[in-house]
Amino acid sequence: MVRSHLDWKRRPQAASDSAVAAVLEALGASGSAPPASPVLAVFQDDRRPLSGDVQLEDGGRRLLRGELPATLPPGYHRLGDRLLIVAPPACPPAPRAWGWAVQLYSALSGESAGIGDLGDLRRLARWSAELGAEVLLLNPLHAPAPTKPQQASPYFPSSRLYRNPLYLRVEGLAAERPPLIDRDQVFDQKLAALEREFVAFAGDPGFDAYRQREGGALARFSRFCSDLDSRSAEFHAWLQWRLDEQLGAAAGEIGLIHDLAIGVDPGGSDAAMWRDVLAPGVRIGAPPDEFNGAGQDWGMPPFDPWKLRAARYEPFIRTLRAAFRHGRGVRIDHVMGLFRLWWIPPGAGPAGGAYVRYPWRDLLAIVALEAARAGAFVIGEDLGTVETWVRRELRRRGVLSCRVLWFESRRPARYPAAAMAAVSTHDLPTIAGLWTGRDLDLQREAGLEPNEAGTAEIRARLRRLTRAAKDAPAGEVARRTYEELAAAPSLLLTATLEDAAGAFERPNLPGTVDGRNWSRPLPLTLEELEQAPLPRQIAATLSRREPDTSRRERVGGKSRRRK
Repeated sequence: MVRSHLDWKRRPQAASDSAVAAVLEALGASGSAPPASPVLAVFQDDRRPLSGDVQLEDGGRRLLRGELPATLPPGYHRLGDRLLIVAPPACPPAPRAWGWAVQLYSALSGESAGIGDLGDLRRLARWSAELGAEVLLLNPLHAPAPTKPQQASPYFPSSRLYRNPLYLRVEGLAAERPPLIDRDQVFDQKLAALEREFVAFAGDPGFDAYRQREGGALARFSRFCSDLDSRSAEFHAWLQWRLDEQLGAAAGEIGLIHDLAIGVDPGGSDAAMWRDVLAPGVRIGAPPDEFNGAGQDWGMPPFDPWKLRAARYEPFIRTLRAAFRHGRGVRIDHVMGLFRLWWIPPGAGPAGGAYVRYPWRDLLAIVALEAARAGAFVIGEDLGTVETWVRRELRRRGVLSCRVLWFESRRPARYPAAAMAAVSTHDLPTIAGLWTGRDLDLQREAGLEPNEAGTAEIRARLRRLTRAAKDAPAGEVARRTYEELAAAPSLLLTATLEDAAGAFERPNLPGTVDGRNWSRPLPLTLEELEQAPLPRQIAATLSRREPDTSRRERVGGKSRRRK
C-alpha cells in the first residue's frame, strides 16, 4: 500500500495510522511483502531474457534458453507452474476520427419505449456515419440487478460481463418522450413483453452457440438474476443473447466505443461470483481534490490485488473481454485504478482512505493482449490527480489519454495527439448550461454550493476562446467551441449529443440524488436531432478538420518525426 501521496496541488499527504491499519487488515497482510506471484507478465519489447520450457496457449511447446519475449507469440502460456502472459508492445492504434458521445438512455426516437434503446443506437449510428462520424462513445451498458427500483447510474452495475435488458428494442411498445426516464415503468413493460416472446421461442442455433461460448459465467449470472426476480435462468440467458444480437447489429453501422466502469455493486452478480477475490468491508473512491474538497466514496468494493493475482486475473480478463465485444474501442473509467486505488475503510469518510498499489505491469499487459485480440483501441480516463510516470507508461503502451476543454488551460491546438479530446463529460456542464448560467441555477436549486468563481473563470475563458459576444446565443457558442476543438491534433474528437441538442442540464450532477441524474432525455428526439441545424454544423466542422500534418510515425507508445 501507499503510506503517502501527492495531492492535486503536488503537496505530500500521509495516510493516517488508522487508515493504514484498516487497509492492511482488509488485505489480510502478514509479513513484509505480498505472496510470491504465480504470474509473469512480459511485453514483446521487454529487454529481459527468459529460460525454461514454455507450454504455449495453442498446445505447442517452446524451450527457451535466454530468448527475448519477442520470439514468443502473444498469449496466455505456462512457464513451469506460472502463468506466462506475453503481450504485444502496445494496444492497437486508434483512428483519426470523430464521433458523438452518447448517453444511450437519453437518445429516444418515435419508436422508443420510454428509454433510448439499441434500435435507436442503430438509427443514430447510420445518421452519424452519413455526417462523417466513424465512432460513437457510449455510456456503460452494464447490467443492473433485475429488481425495482432499477439502478439509474450506469457506473454502479450488478455485472460488467453482461448488458442492461432495458436497452433491448421491443417492437410495439413505442411511447412519447417522457420528461424523465422512468426505468421501473420501462422494466415492467419490456420484461412483460419479452416474457411473452420467450414463451413462443422455439430455440435457435445462435442462442445455443452463445450459451456455449459464455459458459459458466452466463449460467451463474442467469441464476443470480433468477433468484432475484423469479423468472427462469434460461429467460435471463436469452435476454443476454438478444442484447448481444442487437448490439452487434448496431456495431455493424459504426465503430462503438464502450465504457468500462471502475467497479460493481457490492450486492450484485459480479460481487457474488468473485466474492473471494474482493477486499471485505472497504470501498473505493477518490481523495479530496480541486473539484471535490470532501473526496468521493463510490460505494464499491475493490479487487484485492494479491487475491486477484492468485486467481490468475480471471475476473479481470473476463471483464475486459466483455467490454471489447462488439466494440472498436474501450474507454477504461478511472484508468489509474490499474496502478493504484483509493481504499476507504469501514466507518471512515472519503478523506480517511489510503492508496493501495496494484500489479500494474500484469494488468496493463492483459489490457494490451485483450485489445490486440479484439482489434480494438483503448482510451484511459486519466482526469484528476495522476502520477506523471503513470501517464508515461500508458502512453508507452498505446493507451490514449483524455483531454477535456473545461479542465485545460491550453487551447485545443496544443493538446497531445495520443488523446481523445472533448469539451465536457457526463459530470460537467454542457455548453448551453455554462454559457447561459442555467447550470449554476440548477446547482443552487439542488441545494449545492457551486464554485461560482471557478465557473465564471471557465465561462470567461470560453468567451475568449470563441470570441463570442456576451449575449451570443448558446447555439452559436457551441458551434464556435467545436470549431476550436477541431484544431486539436488529438486522434479522437468527441462531441456530446447534449451540446448538439442544446441541452442545459448535464446527464449527472454530482452530489445530488434527486432522481434526475442519468434520467434526463435529450431535449430533441432523434427525428428532431436529424433535422436540426446545430448537429449538422458541429458534424461538418469536425469532419473537415485539418489532416495530421505532424508526419509522426507512432510505434507502440513512442513517436518520432520522419526525416
